[in-house]
Amino acid sequence: MGPDRSNESAPRDASSGEPAGAGFDVSSGTLLVASPELIEPTFSRTVVYLIEHNESGSLGVVLNRPSESAVHGVLPQWHDLAAKPKAVFVGGPVNQSAALCLGVVKAGVDVSGIRGLQPVSGRVVLVDLDSDVEMMDELLDGVRVFAGYSGWGMGQLDDELDRDDWIPCGSLHTDVLVPARVDLWGKVLRRQGFPTSLLATHPVDVSVN
Repeated sequence: MGPDRSNESAPRDASSGEPAGAGFDVSSGTLLVASPELIEPTFSRTVVYLIEHNESGSLGVVLNRPSESAVHGVLPQWHDLAAKPKAVFVGGPVNQSAALCLGVVKAGVDVSGIRGLQPVSGRVVLVDLDSDVEMMDELLDGVRVFAGYSGWGMGQLDDELDRDDWIPCGSLHTDVLVPARVDLWGKVLRRQGFPTSLLATHPVDVSVN
């Protein structure tokens, strides 16, 4: 993916001298929070939810980039189950003509072996958009539809993490369906330990700081 960055160094943990997020075990369900210094427009201030991460590469979707396209206009059968805002979100720059869907399973529901649902992490599942919507309505609290995705080839994400382009963080299932009015980037950073939580106050334009 290779996002462009400024020459400023990433914030480091005051107690250890290591970059924020150093030593985090990245896996499916991890959030990749864009570093304040990652200024490339496609990923600036984004939060990426990792769906797959293995030795062959990584795949995820941006959680905080709603488009102007309504779910009803693209996949009307999923409109009622789509979480607000009922818009298609821009999952990333790769294959934006294809749709991908994440859902949150209702508390206490076991979806093991259910056709059309692929567990990702915790209550978050990958949803087959050809599935029976009425059946999914009984199983899911809601879904989010994405156009395109964010992808990394073998070792590419590791390189970007080593460059401090991303701050890896743990996710909550509620992050996947967060309303557009919520500053997810700041929200995720604020719930991290000190000093990473301080990054939530980082201005978009450092010249006004």
